[in-house]
Formats: sequence, structure tokens, C-alpha cells
Amino acid sequence: MTGQDPEIVERLRAEFPDIEATVSSDQPTVVVPREQVLSFAEHLKTVEGYAMFNDVLVVDWFPARPRFEVVYQVIHPQALQRFRFKSFVPEGEAMPSITGVWAGANWPEREAFDLFGVVFEGHPNLARIYLPDDWEGYPLRKDYPTGGNRID
Repeated sequence: MTGQDPEIVERLRAEFPDIEATVSSDQPTVVVPREQVLSFAEHLKTVEGYAMFNDVLVVDWFPARPRFEVVYQVIHPQALQRFRFKSFVPEGEAMPSITGVWAGANWPEREAFDLFGVVFEGHPNLARIYLPDDWEGYPLRKDYPTGGNRID
């Protein structure tokens, strides 16, 4: 990737005054209130040109509240610039799905649901992607039991 857009955070803050810039060594990064994630994503794509979706990641901050940090990675394909935005969601509450903005978020959101239990409201097919449908729990949560059953 080439250089960064040093003014992007200020432009975004003018449109979304509730966002917070965070320290990042590799790309501009902001924290977006959960209620604004969908409109923020639409703005990033249509106004700022971040048309390429890269990934959704989840961090489990157990026992902190809110528990989950949802991290989105997007790319501006013409300028070859990356951008990261994140939001927090408490356990048992939903994060808005961004599949209507970037269709490529479909499987990463399903992966986050399958392994962490983060629900994405409005997702077209929020179902397990790796584990069997009858699997109990979410194996990447920090409080997931690691002992399991002994298999000889």
C-alpha cells in the first residue's frame, strides 16, 4: 500500500463528530459508535472511495464491558490506502451488518458469529460457517472451556 491520507480523520470527524481517532502505526483508525456503524460504512464507500472490503475481526475483551470489539478493514483501491474502523458491542446485543454496503462482509461476519457469537443484525444468512449447527458455545471466546473431553 502507498501513503496514507492524513486528512481523512478530520473529514470523517466533520461528518461524524462522535468518532474517536486511535493510535495506529500502520493506517488511520477510528472508533465509531455502534449506532453509526452502518451510516459510517456507507459514507466511507460512497464519499471517501473505500470500495473494497477486506475483513471483519473480533477481539474478546472479557471480562471488560462492553465485551467485544468489532474491527473492520477496508481499502481505497485507486489510492491504495487502507482504513480501519472499529466499534464495541456488549455480549447479547447485535452489531449492524454491513453486508448491504460491502457484500464481501458476508462470510467474515458469519465467521465472527460462529467463533465469537457476535450477532450481526440484518445479515442475509447468519449461520455457522465452520462448526456444526448443533455446536454449543463459541470457541474463540476467552471464557470458552479449553479442557474438553479426553479422546484416546
